[in-house]
Amino acid sequence: MSATVGAAWRAVRAGRLGGVVDTVPGPASLLVRFDPLRTTAEAVRLAVEALLPADADPAPGRTHTLAVRYGGTDGPDLDEVAGRLGMRPEAVIRAHQQAHYSVLVTGFMPGFVYLGPLAPSLRLPRREYPRRVVPAGSVAIAEAQTGVYGVQSAGGWWLIGRVEARLFDPRANPPTRFAIGDQVSFQPADHIGM
Repeated sequence: MSATVGAAWRAVRAGRLGGVVDTVPGPASLLVRFDPLRTTAEAVRLAVEALLPADADPAPGRTHTLAVRYGGTDGPDLDEVAGRLGMRPEAVIRAHQQAHYSVLVTGFMPGFVYLGPLAPSLRLPRREYPRRVVPAGSVAIAEAQTGVYGVQSAGGWWLIGRVEARLFDPRANPPTRFAIGDQVSFQPADHIGM
C-alpha cells in the first residue's frame, strides 16, 4: 500500500493543484490540505483523481541495505525484547534481518523512517516509559513496525541496534535517502560496508 501512497503523493505535489497548501503521506493514506477560500473539497478530489490513473502501477522504489550493530550499547533493549518474546537475542536478530521492509512513511522527527511490516513474532507494544534521549541511527521496534531514528530525539520504541550511516542531513536535497515505497533490509555491520 505504501508504494501507492508514495505515487499519489508525488503526483499531487508535481500537479501543483490550485489551493492545495500541503500533502502529508501516511502508511495507508494521503492527506491533502487545501485553502477553502481558494478551492473546494470536491474540486480537490476531482483534480487528485485526474492525476491518478486507476490502472497505473506505482514506480518501484529504491532498495537500501543498512549495516546494523545489534545489542550492547547500540541496542540496549535487545536482551529484554528477547526475554519478553520468549526468544534468544540471536533469534530476534535473525528474524529482524530476514524481512525486507517497505518504507511506510517518514516523519515524527526529522529523518525517522517507519518500516513494515514487522514479523508477528517480533511485535511488542511501545515501551511503557519513553526515553528522553535516543541516539541518531538507532534501530527500533514497536507494534507492527521497525524504524530508524534519523536524529537524536526522545522515543518510546525498543532499541535493538544502531547504524552508523548518516540517514538524515538537513543540508542535502532531499534531506533523507528514503522515500515512501523504498525497500530496506538489515545486515550485521561486519557483513557489509556502511
